[in-house]
Amino acid sequence: MKQAFILIALLSVLTPVQAQHANPVEAPVYYSVREALQHNPAATQLNLREQELFSVDDRIVELTSLTFLNLMNNNLEEWDQDLWTLRNLETLNVKNNSLQLLPPQIARLDKLISLDLANNHIKQLPKEIGQLRKLRFLHLSLNNCILLPEEIGACTALEVLEVENNQLSYLPVSLKKLKRLKSLNISFNQFNEFEPVWVNSKTIEHLNLANNRIRQIPEEMGELKRLKTLILTNNQLKGLPEALVQLAHLELLVISDNQLSYLPEKLERLKNLKTLIALNNIFSEAEKARIRKALPDCQVYF
Repeated sequence: MKQAFILIALLSVLTPVQAQHANPVEAPVYYSVREALQHNPAATQLNLREQELFSVDDRIVELTSLTFLNLMNNNLEEWDQDLWTLRNLETLNVKNNSLQLLPPQIARLDKLISLDLANNHIKQLPKEIGQLRKLRFLHLSLNNCILLPEEIGACTALEVLEVENNQLSYLPVSLKKLKRLKSLNISFNQFNEFEPVWVNSKTIEHLNLANNRIRQIPEEMGELKRLKTLILTNNQLKGLPEALVQLAHLELLVISDNQLSYLPEKLERLKNLKTLIALNNIFSEAEKARIRKALPDCQVYF
């Protein structure tokens, strides 16, 4: 419980946040299709959150200027075909519904910047996802995905990719094409190995690999020069690479619930490390003392 509280507090400060809420300062926000059509057919923001909807009012096709649409926390099981006519959408949030898939028609929404599909029943993404060249934020957590398509590598503007709590055991090689990726969360999946291809993006600042079955972290980890957050909780790690100390910008390191008895030498190089959470490992008292001495300005939790 203590670890969870500390981690949540730290992540709220350190990890990137993408606003998925309507901005009433920017433009009026409407809460029904009827209201929008009545007051402003050129409305750009429509918030239909938590309205117990099973479908969307078909008159939504008349709101051709929409850039923001929030449908989260409804009862949607299928995609309304009318949604694919909203060609100006930049933010689409369908989180917390019962959608079974993401159809190929998603390619029609080629101005999308943020797509939130979290907490549905989606098993895979269509290859057409690769046509969303402006997409910067993709949230796919809490689904049933067993794979990601190679075409995701064509989403070259992608900065945040969240796929935690799925059934993934493999990531496509095409991830190396995501040169702007800053945050990758693949926690709570079924990964057995850490593939070096995952670290080809030198822009990554936040990497969460928690709750998998990873046994070894490769020395290539040291290439992630901009990494600020690294979470490795609850894997099967017995050691960490010496290259870890090359992560000069690292601020948060979470390695709890592994089988670690030692950490790399020259930990003193991690001068920006503010917090180390290393609960439930097998460090000796001497090793704990060495770690604390090497990191005098870091909050260390054993």
